[in-house]
Amino acid sequence: MRIALDATPLVEPAGGLARYVAELALALAQNQPDDEVHLLSDQTELWWDPRLESLPNVRREPGSGWARSKWWSLGLPLELRRRRIDVFHGTDFAVPYVPVTPSVMTLHDLSPWKPEPLRPPGSERVRRRTPRLLRLARRVITPTEAIRREAIAAFGLAPERVQAVHHAPSEALAAPEPARAGALRAALGAPPRYLLAIGAGNERKNIPCLVEAWKKARRSDAELGLVIVGAGAGRYAAEGCAALLALELADDEQTAALLSGALAFVYPSLYEGFGLPVVEAMRSGVPVLASQDPAVVEAAGGAAWHFDARSSDELAGLIGKLASDPAAAESLRMQGYRRAAELSWRKTAEATRKIYEQVLGRV
Repeated sequence: MRIALDATPLVEPAGGLARYVAELALALAQNQPDDEVHLLSDQTELWWDPRLESLPNVRREPGSGWARSKWWSLGLPLELRRRRIDVFHGTDFAVPYVPVTPSVMTLHDLSPWKPEPLRPPGSERVRRRTPRLLRLARRVITPTEAIRREAIAAFGLAPERVQAVHHAPSEALAAPEPARAGALRAALGAPPRYLLAIGAGNERKNIPCLVEAWKKARRSDAELGLVIVGAGAGRYAAEGCAALLALELADDEQTAALLSGALAFVYPSLYEGFGLPVVEAMRSGVPVLASQDPAVVEAAGGAAWHFDARSSDELAGLIGKLASDPAAAESLRMQGYRRAAELSWRKTAEATRKIYEQVLGRV
């Protein structure tokens, strides 16, 4: 099977969509060595996961040179025909405007259609074109059943056309050796005991709630620190406290080191399609405190303590309970580790490829 993935999300290597594309491409190629996986985009500056280098059945293509306005209507359809692609997978809310080959679209969430602050900046194009493109896709993939139900209701999609396929933690975030991890944390300036949050780029990540809850928890635990990682984290450095470390960017090894040393991972997001950092933290053996957003609850699979994302008091209470009860923290850590073990990108790729086969009428 010749599979083409939209590689455009690889423009932003630190984002969850880039992780999705890279991990899916890697697992598809490893699962089926006879398949070809083509990564196509009109963009010229893309990040490539180094693990893809050794796979001969992955075709990494440079930017096409097509103007963005013509790529989806003309450039991409021509590329699909030229490469004799069997199925195209739109990994970022889009498929070709001209259906020259069967296509599948991943609808990660419905945030572009949400009111602010849940709506990401720059989502006007998605809001305008995606409802029409959903009709061109033979199948729609969502990362959770929660988003599947929401998409069916919002766009009037036939339920049989929409399938949920869970994401998984990445092996790229495997913890370094303890000495190496400690050295990395020290180099970054991480406090000795800290909570960790990943993702600060927009308001729906709800980091102010976490900062407020952390301040409340510190009233009875003055040594408790907080590390925030992600674009936009720098705005919280103004809190003026040495116990708060804000990092705009951390590579995979640094992130893995921070995860391995955290007292807990906190995910206060107001809205998500899955919540990949939650299961990545679980795989690292970190207890997880997460919001009650339906998709996040589904991703956590009963292995996190959940809280009302609008209540810093409730979150502060859970932080205090976890910090003061090692037995409870260890139980939560083990629950999370078992949950993460249920998920893998190999399984994600297998389920995704079955959808390709359905689209091609092979099952």
